[in-house]
Amino acid sequence: MNQVMMAVIAAGVILGGADRIFGNRFGYGDKFEEGFRLLGPTALSMAGMICLAPVLADILGRVIVPFYRAVGVDPAMFGSLLAIDMGGYQLAKELAADARTGSYAGIVVSAMFGCTLVFTIPVGMGMIQKEDRRFLARGIMFGLSAMPVGLLAGGVLSGLSVADCLHQNLPVFVMSSLLFLGLWKMPDKMVRGFCAVAEGIKILITAGLVLGAVEFLSGFTILPGLVPIGEAMGVAASIGIVMLGALPAAEFLRRLLQRPFTYLGGLLGLDTVSLTGMLVGLVSPMPVFSMYRGMEEKGKVAAGAFLVSGASLLAAHMGFTVSTEPEMLAALMGGKICGALSAVALAVCFWEKGAGGAGEQEAKRRRTDG
Repeated sequence: MNQVMMAVIAAGVILGGADRIFGNRFGYGDKFEEGFRLLGPTALSMAGMICLAPVLADILGRVIVPFYRAVGVDPAMFGSLLAIDMGGYQLAKELAADARTGSYAGIVVSAMFGCTLVFTIPVGMGMIQKEDRRFLARGIMFGLSAMPVGLLAGGVLSGLSVADCLHQNLPVFVMSSLLFLGLWKMPDKMVRGFCAVAEGIKILITAGLVLGAVEFLSGFTILPGLVPIGEAMGVAASIGIVMLGALPAAEFLRRLLQRPFTYLGGLLGLDTVSLTGMLVGLVSPMPVFSMYRGMEEKGKVAAGAFLVSGASLLAAHMGFTVSTEPEMLAALMGGKICGALSAVALAVCFWEKGAGGAGEQEAKRRRTDG
């Protein structure tokens, strides 16, 4: 599996590089360049947290480790509260009592729950129009409801038993339930809270970057235990190399699947824009939020549900996994795909019973009457 994916990414590098050499005639060269341009934002979002990971693990470990061990859960699962490429992996590995669980928490769970918690919700709610927030919130609720399917699939592919996977995810399930209730009962307050959390993480990442850079430039250690910033930047650089091929390959896949997805959308009652958004979301959720205005209400909910588990699979998350633990690639892909497809299925099946569905039916009736 790993060798096949690496070969596909290498083919994407050749495709994007060749198209760039010949003037970007087919658009793959632009994706090649975009992969390189993402190197800066990638390093900015993760290098500081990588530097701080051992220090945070030492501080948090004094409280988190005893509590998690008391309930029989590996402390590595605490790392899954952060996104895989925002320090979640490093924190999980530093706190892990079992290496396999640490890899599972830092890659599979962080790529779904952590990414949703610290990136998809605050960024998405901040980008879309206020009137669309209820659709994204409803979609995230469906995504959280289906997330256990992805977590179980990823856990089994990681080598964990079903029982162990369920037990290790108890804190995640509790927090997901609280998040579900919060989005249902008080979505506006939850949005403000997540934006504050995201700002706090940004401050922490920046502080780590500053401390690491000062130590590198001056040789003076302000905070003992930091990972050298050169190592942190090396992780970001390896992700950038993967992105050179992952983005052209993902663009090729998007074009290849556009017609089948359009047909599938007709069967499911989803508009083309929302289905295209899901394909784009496999690379990055950012463009999906900019496409929200052009989606129908049902599509907005389905796209939001898809992003909980499916966001960034073919770009940042795949790149990070290939550069750190390539043997976990099957678990990452299997977990995220199963979770994303289950979420869309839930959104489609239960749409008619929701308030949003009734609203869309009323809007269609008015258009017909007019």
